[in-house]
Amino acid sequence: MGDDYFHTLFCPLNEKKGWVRMKAPFSNYLNSLAEPMKNLVKILRKDYDYVSILSTDSVGLQISVSPRNKSVSNDNLTTERGNVVRVYKNGLYAEYAFNSFDPAGMKDLAEKIRAELDAQLEVLAATRTKPYFTKKLADEPLTLFVEKEAGILPEKADVNYYINLFGELTAEGMKLAPHAVQCSVTAQSTHISKMFLTMNRDLRQSYVYSEANMLLVAANEEDSRFGYDGISGCKGLEVFEELRPLPKKLAETAEKMLKAKRLVPGEYDIITDPGVTGLIAHEAFGHGVEMDMFVKNRALGKEYINKRVGSDLVTMHEGAKCAESVTAFAFDDEGTLAGDVIEIDHGILKTGIADALSALRLGIAPTGNGKRQNFEHKVYTRMTNTLFDSGENTLEEMIASVEYGYLLEGVESGMEDPKHWGIQCLVSRAYEIKDGKLTGEMYSPVVMTGYVPDLLGSVSMASKDCGVEGNGFCGKGYKEFVKVADGGPYLKARARLG
Repeated sequence: MGDDYFHTLFCPLNEKKGWVRMKAPFSNYLNSLAEPMKNLVKILRKDYDYVSILSTDSVGLQISVSPRNKSVSNDNLTTERGNVVRVYKNGLYAEYAFNSFDPAGMKDLAEKIRAELDAQLEVLAATRTKPYFTKKLADEPLTLFVEKEAGILPEKADVNYYINLFGELTAEGMKLAPHAVQCSVTAQSTHISKMFLTMNRDLRQSYVYSEANMLLVAANEEDSRFGYDGISGCKGLEVFEELRPLPKKLAETAEKMLKAKRLVPGEYDIITDPGVTGLIAHEAFGHGVEMDMFVKNRALGKEYINKRVGSDLVTMHEGAKCAESVTAFAFDDEGTLAGDVIEIDHGILKTGIADALSALRLGIAPTGNGKRQNFEHKVYTRMTNTLFDSGENTLEEMIASVEYGYLLEGVESGMEDPKHWGIQCLVSRAYEIKDGKLTGEMYSPVVMTGYVPDLLGSVSMASKDCGVEGNGFCGKGYKEFVKVADGGPYLKARARLG
């Protein structure tokens, strides 16, 4: 596979900033390590049945601007430089992470790594710990080199330009909202380079993702509310230009929310915008089909493979190959190529997603979902793009079909219980629909709860359009934060609101 492994979007010349989309260059630092690291693999391979090294070099930029404060940093959660070795012997795996490397001291490093790895394996064998005895990972020959396209790299950005841009946007938001008390923009971009080496594999990738969030807080004597929105993409800092329409939108939203009512708890017909649809996808069958939880019998989804969990309109995809988003990598942190997994096919739960070791333990193929927070952290099965398929309806048709219900917009947070399939989503606002028309009444805040199969089973319409959002991070067990994206079309369903 070559550089066209992923579809890329073309951006024309920007006369003001003078940029065009170009290939994000792979790290010179990692290129300089390639041969020494291959030698390290060969040295360790004499003592272990399988050896891999993941090397990362990711540079970034984070900018935060409000009327009173400005901050710039070259660090964010996805900037890192380091390496992690994974080895296999006698049914057990062990890992060793390090961030300093001198090729001249190769033998000493190899001895240090060998001593640490052997100590880990000895502890597992000598204690009463019951580890998962696992087969050896496959190591078929493969070479892959991917440099995805971006316009403006974080390491080449004109920082002052973006500080000024964000300053203008926050000032505009404060001006447009009569009750505004705060307005801020937080943006980040990371140029990620990763290299995965084994005896037979040499995989290298370079890509840039960027995201920005804008928040406007309005307050009166009785309450305070906020408007919030963001943009993201597998792009460089040029994506930040898409923030320009937000001050007006957020000012209007925040002011309306100050007058919003509290809805009467009950079960209603709902229409979810693509952001809320994505939240349902992420919470309903995201964590619940991460198959490292199947290994540990901690997910109800294991018992529902090839069973109905939604209406015929519910088809859900998962994988880094599904969309050109913030998590559209070419291979995961275990050297598995990006995938596009159909988890739910017309309402039937077909499969989940798995990292390489969980896949071995379950006797299935890995799906390209083995991700680390950084090189010092363990691999877990993690989501990438989690998306509902679009349908055949228009939003207007969906609204017209509702006798009484709500259009839900604005994602705030969500959580689920993978063992019992309960779901809870906090949504910013709900717009009343009566006799097939929006009344203009807004209700806020809104909590949507329910049993996942009931919620997905009630899906009766889906729009033709489809959106993907990639702002923020997802944790696993209140830790292990990684980038994810989710989305889908507008969906009509039935849910309990409060």
